[in-house]
Amino acid sequence: MPARNQAALDFLLTRRSRPLKTIVPPVPDRAALQEILTAGVRVPDHGKLEPWRIIVIERSALERIARAVTERGNAKGLEEWKVRGAADVYTDGHLCLCVISSPNREAKHPLSEQVLSSANVCLSLVNAAMAAGWAASWMSGWPTHDHEFATEIYGLKEGETIAGLVFVGSESSPPPDRPRPDLDRIVSWMAE
Repeated sequence: MPARNQAALDFLLTRRSRPLKTIVPPVPDRAALQEILTAGVRVPDHGKLEPWRIIVIERSALERIARAVTERGNAKGLEEWKVRGAADVYTDGHLCLCVISSPNREAKHPLSEQVLSSANVCLSLVNAAMAAGWAASWMSGWPTHDHEFATEIYGLKEGETIAGLVFVGSESSPPPDRPRPDLDRIVSWMAE
C-alpha cells in the first residue's frame, strides 16, 4: 500500500479558488513569493523544456494595465460593461503572476503538451499560494486573448500567448463552497 499524504489530499479535496474581489492586501513579499514560484513551476514538463515564463506584476503596474485595457476596449468599440469588467480585474488585483506559454516549436514534444504544461503552472501557482496560506485566483479575459494588446503590454515574443493571470493576496472572507462535478456523469471506466 502506498504511503498516504492525508494533509495534501485533504487540501486538494477542499481547495477553492477565491473570487478576485475577496483577495486583498497584504500580498506575499519576495521571499514568500519565491517559495510559491518554486513550487508553482514543479509541473509536468516533458523534455524539460520549461515552455513557460512568469511575469510578476505589482500594484502600480496593474493600475497602468487597467488604464490600457480601458483605452484598448474603447478603441475596439466594445460594450462598456465588457470594458469595465476587464479593467476591474486589474484594478481589483494587488499582485499578479502572469503565466506566459512560451512553447519550443522546434522540440520533438507536441506543442499541445507544452501549452498544457503552461496551464499546469497556473493551477500549480494557485495551489502553492493557497497551501502557503494566501488566497489565489486564476483569471483571463479578452485582454489576455487580444494578441496585439498582450504583446504590447506583456512583451510577448513570437509564438507566445498568455496562459493565465494568477492573482495572489490575503483572503478578506472565505467563499462559500460551490457544487462540484458529478463523477457519475463525467467518469467512465474501460476494463478491457
